[in-house]
Amino acid sequence: MNISITRTTSPRHRPADDALGFGKHFTDHLFRVDWDEGKGWHDARVVPYGPLELDPAASALHYGQLLFEGMKAFRAADGTMRLFRPRAHAARLDASARRLCMPEVGEPLLLSGVRTLLRTDAAWLPGGPGTSLYVRPFMVATEPFLGVRPAKQYALVVIVSPVGAYFAGPPRALRIWAEVSRSRAAPGGLGAAKAAANYVASLFAAEEAKVRGYDQVLWLDAARHEAIEEIGTMNFFARIGGTVVTPSLEAGTILAGVTRDSILQLCRDEGVAVEERRITVGELQATAADGTLQEAWGTGTASLVAPIGQLSWEGGSVAIPAAPGGGLGERLRSRLAAIQVGAAPDAHGWLEPV
Repeated sequence: MNISITRTTSPRHRPADDALGFGKHFTDHLFRVDWDEGKGWHDARVVPYGPLELDPAASALHYGQLLFEGMKAFRAADGTMRLFRPRAHAARLDASARRLCMPEVGEPLLLSGVRTLLRTDAAWLPGGPGTSLYVRPFMVATEPFLGVRPAKQYALVVIVSPVGAYFAGPPRALRIWAEVSRSRAAPGGLGAAKAAANYVASLFAAEEAKVRGYDQVLWLDAARHEAIEEIGTMNFFARIGGTVVTPSLEAGTILAGVTRDSILQLCRDEGVAVEERRITVGELQATAADGTLQEAWGTGTASLVAPIGQLSWEGGSVAIPAAPGGGLGERLRSRLAAIQVGAAPDAHGWLEPV
């Protein structure tokens, strides 16, 4: 599909690398392509960044047909721009679309649009340590219709944000609050899709956790509130007795994180034993007590690998040891970060040129 390009006549101010934060600034352009029943995807274009016009009866505003993805582009040592695992993100976007009864985009169209947008806004690529371009594709149901059924019109839009670290301030171990009464996702629900509904479902508990002085919420299984599922924006990992353990995906309540998969692969590369299985809060308590809980961390596209220092809940708490030198989690974070900027070998072909 041909992609037309209309360049802005009013370029935005580009912030310094040390003033980026996360998700606060946006580049000069966006990519958009529309879908109509019987016509499919059409009118792919890069246009100046600006508001989207939606009919007040647009289905997304009433029934929540809205999904998104998130991937990153990095500046390599030679100055070129590279995307990290874009095909995995494209596949996950289509999986989310199927679950929400929205049209699949397909890898060729999505990545062609992403690359065209990134080339158009290449001057925005930051180069400071820990910086990147965060690429946010999202799809919204645009048909003006108030009946309860899948919409017949959609827009796929991609925006780009130059970003620094996800968590503000100097590096530190996170304090996580485990939610033992509310639920974010149940088996058979939307937990495995990157649906906007999953995130709004997490906000109330997340705000309560912040009031208590915690960074994020750890969600537990909806039935018994015992088994660990995922943190608000990250997958959960623990190293117990030399084995790296992370919750399995079979129940369909956990997002299949691309960073999660990357960390599991790096562990296997190093010969570290990994297990994808059920983990309970009780197991963390017991292993902390007997000294076999060595460290824990969260993983995500935005945060990469973030150490966890404390896990608390109503009536209990676990202090997670600080591994010497940051431990395995820090080593994996450093190795993955080096791969992303081309400073370490990319044995699995995760980087792709823009």
